[in-house]
Amino acid sequence: MQNTPLVTIICLCYNHEQFVVEALNSVINQTYKNIELIIVDDSSSDNSVNVINEWLKNHPEIPFIANKKNQGNTKAFNKGLKISKGDYIIDLAADDVLMENCVALQINQFQNSTYENLGIVYGGLELIDESNNTIGNFFEIYTTNTSGKENRSGNIYKGLLNMQNNVCSVSSMVRREVYDRFSGYDESLAYEDYDLWIKTARYYNFDFIDTILVKKRELKTSLTSYRARKWNRKTWKLGFSTYNILQNALKLNQSKEEHRAILKRIRFETKIAIKTGNFFLGLRYIGLEIKVRLLILNKRG
Repeated sequence: MQNTPLVTIICLCYNHEQFVVEALNSVINQTYKNIELIIVDDSSSDNSVNVINEWLKNHPEIPFIANKKNQGNTKAFNKGLKISKGDYIIDLAADDVLMENCVALQINQFQNSTYENLGIVYGGLELIDESNNTIGNFFEIYTTNTSGKENRSGNIYKGLLNMQNNVCSVSSMVRREVYDRFSGYDESLAYEDYDLWIKTARYYNFDFIDTILVKKRELKTSLTSYRARKWNRKTWKLGFSTYNILQNALKLNQSKEEHRAILKRIRFETKIAIKTGNFFLGLRYIGLEIKVRLLILNKRG
């Protein structure tokens, strides 16, 4: 392995004119220098494209894809992925900020991890608001006592099913082999990360860096803000994507223990569906739960 392999960072922008320059500068100011930056704007309705083009005057070598029509995160990212050359990939939202040693720490972890067959290295995130004020951490950071973080590394497949584990795409570096294996993100989904984590965890190990790698911005327009809105079309679209992800995950399960793990997430999503008024989805989840319970009862399940 090269000591300094090429890392591709695909920066996705959608109506982030206020933040995109800070995100792009956080890439070019990395202590690790062998980086390929690709910018993709998914047909922003604000001034993002003009802001990016102005920034590019000082960086004309950086490719910029400006979608004429909004295609969604999965398709927009895959466009950037198709022209990328990196051995490792980072999916960066244009309202988030990389710490200056983020890439260096992740490459070091890939090269020196105790885990074989490593697919993803991820780490801590500082949550910030639109004014750069700190509002918390995505993960609890263990500075002195390492107990409690062991389940973040290694084989985390079951933990992703039963919600004992969580990963965030913003702080993740993914081996290119992973994206090639799954042909990028599933473009039928409204969001990308949970599907990728589950599929990757089935075949690869993960490793967690117990330090802040990224500042993740929490906005009213962020996808997570739509998680539990009532009678909202976007919320329902996200809910159906999660249902499809769990259906596909069930096909990957190899034991009754994993079936039991997915039940916890199914019950959680059923409550969300009903709470948001998506009763049809709630009924589908009930049907999926019955299917899983029958697999558990089946001696061969």
